[in-house]
Formats: sequence, C-alpha cells, structure tokens
Amino acid sequence: MTERRTLTALGLMSGTSMDGMDAAIVRTDGERVGDLGPAATSVYDTAFHLRLQGELLRAYLDNEPKAETVRDLTLRHAEAVRRLLDDHGLATSDVDVIGFHGHTVLHRPGNQLTRQIGDGALLARATGIPVVSDFRSRDVAAGGQGAPFAPLFHAALATDLEKPLAVLNIGGIANVTWIGEDGSLIAFDTGPGNALIDDWTRRTTRRPMDEGGRLAARGQVDALVLATLLRHPYFRLPPPKSLDRSDFHRDAVKGLSPADGAATLTGLTAGAVARAVEFLPTPPRRWLVCGGGRHNASLMAALDQALEAPVDSVESVGWRGDVLEAQAFAFLAVRSLYGLPLSLPSTTGVPEPTTGGVLHRP
Repeated sequence: MTERRTLTALGLMSGTSMDGMDAAIVRTDGERVGDLGPAATSVYDTAFHLRLQGELLRAYLDNEPKAETVRDLTLRHAEAVRRLLDDHGLATSDVDVIGFHGHTVLHRPGNQLTRQIGDGALLARATGIPVVSDFRSRDVAAGGQGAPFAPLFHAALATDLEKPLAVLNIGGIANVTWIGEDGSLIAFDTGPGNALIDDWTRRTTRRPMDEGGRLAARGQVDALVLATLLRHPYFRLPPPKSLDRSDFHRDAVKGLSPADGAATLTGLTAGAVARAVEFLPTPPRRWLVCGGGRHNASLMAALDQALEAPVDSVESVGWRGDVLEAQAFAFLAVRSLYGLPLSLPSTTGVPEPTTGGVLHRP
C-alpha cells in the first residue's frame, strides 16, 4: 500500500491480568486518530483463565503451547469480533483490518524472546477480515524490549493536551508513556500492576481481584516488606526496560493477612511508579491512568500520594481506559499495513524505528 487513506481497524487485546479480552474499532491513517468507534469487553470464564495460567507455566518450562488452547483463544476472539459488529449493525466489509495481539505467555527480551499465543491465520479465516498479528517479535529480534507498544497511540491521542504528560497503563504489568512538550517519547514498564494484587486476592479470598481496592483499604502497608520489594534490581535499571508477568511473585507478602498483603502490594505498584519518575527528563504535569488499575480506589489514592502531580483517569480527557490497548493495536495494525514504525529507540530500545506485524488474509 502506498496511499495513506483512513482505514477502519478493529483491535483485540488479551492482557496480562488474564481476565478477558477487549475489542475496539478505530478510524485512522496510522498517524492521526479519527473516530474512536464502538468497543466491548468479554470476560474469560474461570476454566479458561486457569488454562491460560497453565500456558504461562508451559512457556516458562520452555514447552510449546497447547494447540487446543491456541485455537480456543483465537475462536473466542473471533466471537468477540462477531458480537461487536452485530451489536452495532456493522458488516465484516466495514472493517479493513484486525489488529490481533494474542495473549503473552512469555516475555524475555534479554534472550530475544517474546511469545504471544493466538493464530492470526485462523482468525482471518474465521472472521473473513485481514488480520495483522505478531506485533512484537521484530522489535525483540532487533534488540528491543518488545514493550511497551502503545506509546505512539498515546501520543496520537494526546496531540492537544498539555505536556509534559504521563500516560500510565495499569494492567497486569504497569507501564508509562512520557510525552514531552516537543512530542518526544519515553516509555517503559514501571513494575507490577494488578497481577500480584489479583493473584494474592484470588489465593487468600477466592475472589478474582481486589474490586475497588476494598480489601487493601482494610489493611496496613507492611513498611519493611514494601521497602524490601522496592529494592528489587529492576527498579534501578534505566530504561528501556520491560517485565514478564512472572518476574515478581505474590509470595513476597506471604505471612501477611489478606488485607495487609493487598495493601502492601498496592503500595508496591504505586511505589514503583514513583521510582520511575527519576528516569523521566522532566516531571509530568499530569498523570492519566488507563487500564483496570484505575478502578482500584486504594491504588489511585496511593498514586496520588506518591506522585507530585495530579493523577486522573483517562476518562477525564474523554478517552476510554478499559479499551485503550485494544484501540492501540487497531492503530498499530494500520501502521503495519503502511510500513510505519511500531516502536522507537526511546520506547523499546530498538536500535532504530522498527515496523512489524504479520498480515494474514482470509
């Protein structure tokens, strides 16, 4: 493709929290964001959540993913596409491309390895729509961190906002995009996001997450445990840097009460973000928070206390925080079609601006 016309793209994201998948439609030419269309979230049932957890273990043990899980994950995404289109009176012909992230089961950029499960070719056949998948591999193969991958989309959305600005995405892992007054970008994973809090809550209360941060609100931060956690060598590494979900473990708060453990892990997520500020050229004038973490009132309060700038959810500027990453991969799919970079030296540490993605036609 040479003509940069505006396309309708549908992005799909299954995040490290493993709670479900998001689907979102974006109109874009790969540089400017036009209309942000309808979006929806599908929740994974408990049995499938456990299957995804099993895939993390298989990947950690260097085993291939189960073909049945890859197929089922892909077909669940195909159903999410059909449901979104049907609910809004759209036909498959109304969508030019799908950006299919898949589900990350292993991320070891130091070994030039990142693995997202999902079958792009099967998704294209199942939906009848061209699919771009495998967004991160080329970046990692070139020496990049392979994450974060949403900064270019954040910058496109934030064109008219006051800067320097930080966009903080709190999924299973938390990452920040810093946007300078001149449009320059810096991005990296700050540390754990919701993953440890979710795992701890599930283990100690049998609830899937600390909904609203209510469990943490009943507890007290164990200052000694938190200080020990914040001495992790990751926090001293300068960016670019990224994390795998398994780099930190809930057992760090083993022995604490459910509420105190949740409060301490919430303090870890906020403290890690505060530590990240030292790697930014200038302090942000504002923090905009997206991802599931912004629904956690205890976490938002901890961030507000830890950061020396206003902390707001992205809804305060009209963005949709639950589906922002799905929108980002719609945007990146169009950039991939046009051969535009998906990552930059300042966002992933890749040696030069690098495109990526693999196109599958129906």
